Amino acid sequence: MSLDSERTLVAQGCRVAASRGLVDGMLGHLSLRIDDDHLLIRCRSETDTGVAFTRPSDVRLITFDGNAGAPGELDGFRVPNELPIHVETMRADTNHRAVAHVHPPAVVAADLAGIALRPIYGAFDIPGARLARGGVPVYQRAVLIQNARLGKEMVAAMGGKPVVILRGHGITSAAGSIEQAVLQAISVDALARMSLRVRAAGGTLSDIDDADWDDLPDLGSGFNTESAWRHEVARLDGQPN
Repeated sequence: MSLDSERTLVAQGCRVAASRGLVDGMLGHLSLRIDDDHLLIRCRSETDTGVAFTRPSDVRLITFDGNAGAPGELDGFRVPNELPIHVETMRADTNHRAVAHVHPPAVVAADLAGIALRPIYGAFDIPGARLARGGVPVYQRAVLIQNARLGKEMVAAMGGKPVVILRGHGITSAAGSIEQAVLQAISVDALARMSLRVRAAGGTLSDIDDADWDDLPDLGSGFNTESAWRHEVARLDGQPN
């Protein structure tokens, strides 16, 4: 993909996250690694109207230390305070090409209520169930992650998993693509919403039976990612592309 196409994809990912209620207002950001020294990330400007209205021009090329990645890239733009979330996550694993830092209220509420996200369903959302198998890790501090020390703490809490809950804050989702990073966040949010609904109905949260995993196939990236992403993009306009 060209750099312009990648900017467009990151902006699209921001709008999808907002359409799913994973972010609200000005908070939250997505990034995409370009090489070992550069990434694209959603930045803010004086004309910023929120993540739901992210334009490709809001996605800027920067270095891992937060400087402009090319002349003029940061003219009129500010790099997110929580850039270390993205940089430290990418540095920890070369497979982490894309990072979504979002603030889904249901995930925050479930964690604060003491609800550990577990695979309580199966075929309802197989990728989501697999994400939660063994539990979704939690970074215990409700802080703004604005330096490398805190970023490294968060990555340590992540423990090699693709998603970590940030207590009283949100989540970080890392993947090989923007599409997968956002879809993972959607799945974790869906699991949190279902867990809250079950608890509100007086039910007990239990993992699916171990034997069920053998009959929960991997339907492949064509269905789990490409088809799922087409749907998410179509939802933005309310009609098929």
